[in-house]
Amino acid sequence: MSNKEEGSSSLAVVSHDITIIAEESEPILSESVEKLLQIANSRNVEERFSPIYTVPSRLRDVSLSSFTPRVVSIGPIHRGRANLKLMQDKKATYLDELLTEVCSPERGSRADILTRCEKKVSDSIKEIKRYYFGKYFMKDGYSDDKLVQIMVMDACFILQFINKLFKAGDELYENRLRSRSVGVDLVLLENQIPFFVLKDIYEVTFETLKPPPHSLTEMLHELLERVNPFAEKLNIDTVGNLSDERTPPLYHILGILHEFYKPERTERPIITAIPAAYSAVELHKVGVRFRPNKDKKFLMAVKFQHSLHKPTLKMPRVLIDNFFEVIMRNLIAYEQYSTPVKNYATSYAMAMDMIVATPGDVAKLVKSNVLVNNLGSNEKASYMINNICKDVTFPDFYYIESWERTKKYYNSWYKIPWVFTRKYCSTPWKAIALLAAVIVFSIAIIQFIFRLTRFKSFH
Repeated sequence: MSNKEEGSSSLAVVSHDITIIAEESEPILSESVEKLLQIANSRNVEERFSPIYTVPSRLRDVSLSSFTPRVVSIGPIHRGRANLKLMQDKKATYLDELLTEVCSPERGSRADILTRCEKKVSDSIKEIKRYYFGKYFMKDGYSDDKLVQIMVMDACFILQFINKLFKAGDELYENRLRSRSVGVDLVLLENQIPFFVLKDIYEVTFETLKPPPHSLTEMLHELLERVNPFAEKLNIDTVGNLSDERTPPLYHILGILHEFYKPERTERPIITAIPAAYSAVELHKVGVRFRPNKDKKFLMAVKFQHSLHKPTLKMPRVLIDNFFEVIMRNLIAYEQYSTPVKNYATSYAMAMDMIVATPGDVAKLVKSNVLVNNLGSNEKASYMINNICKDVTFPDFYYIESWERTKKYYNSWYKIPWVFTRKYCSTPWKAIALLAAVIVFSIAIIQFIFRLTRFKSFH
């Protein structure tokens, strides 16, 4: 490390060295992700998969703001952006607070703990580089020493940010919205550091406290619950103990959020064609109700339940706002270009795109308590939902069974009574008019039969 070579172990020197902002405004990949993917095609899947990368223009150009941090940069890709300087400067404060909290005569001074953090990261520098797709970028952008500084500073910032969330509750800095904005930045695909780095820094810092105030699993659950757009809480049992070596490999914080959304059954339901789609309004006309789904094992579950009197499509209750779009787009981008990663979020976005065709569909789902629309208008919500799947491919669909059941009901005779009821009895006046028509028709039939009987009696 540069500070060691200069013979200085001063925390002030190290902290200042870490917070230097790179002069370049945005590191540039020497080759596009698409081209690099083609080059890597002949390699082993695990060897070529690098889970942190610049989102390809195919998805990025549709919504640039969804992949660009608003408040804080994490890792090397967005480091140096002028609009992120305020929080970049505050990282040294977070580092100082964290080291002050964990240091003691038994555990060592702040400088000792920082040195151990640097050593942990330095020993893993080759593996860290492998996590970033496009090694040309890493070679041209930062030296190993600089990369170590970035990893240590950003990992300490994340841990202390979450630690402050626990202490402050809903308030952090100016307001709750700002804390959520930081939280959303921490799940952007391009704004990640390897999870094992975060884990190593946690072991050197908070885990040395006996007992630690919170486990690493609890800390990340607290963070991700803040950005979870679904009404149902994230099930902490889904990811297990993140500090356990037996836990399946998780690549970064976005990957952990993705893990929270996985279904109980994860086999890939391959599709050869996009299934038939019916909008919320169309389904409502044939008697389908919409209800919130409270499935704690699969937060994105969409299930069709059919009984003769109550056909119901159960969907997760979700908050539709700008944060929802950011989170969904990053989960989808992670799935689209990450070979080992399954398409849970892509399937959910596809299902929503099919159910919501017009603002009227949004209104119906809002009325059914399935959507909470915070965008100001149903038109904006409809546009957002329909636009999220633009230029996205669908190799599989996790709701194919429910979609087939919905299609079967839509084309069956079961819907006839519902269609009749919706058309002629949807309002009290229509029902009264129908009843009057039936009475008049019945009287006419009775009169006809009476006259016919009298006519026959005369002859």
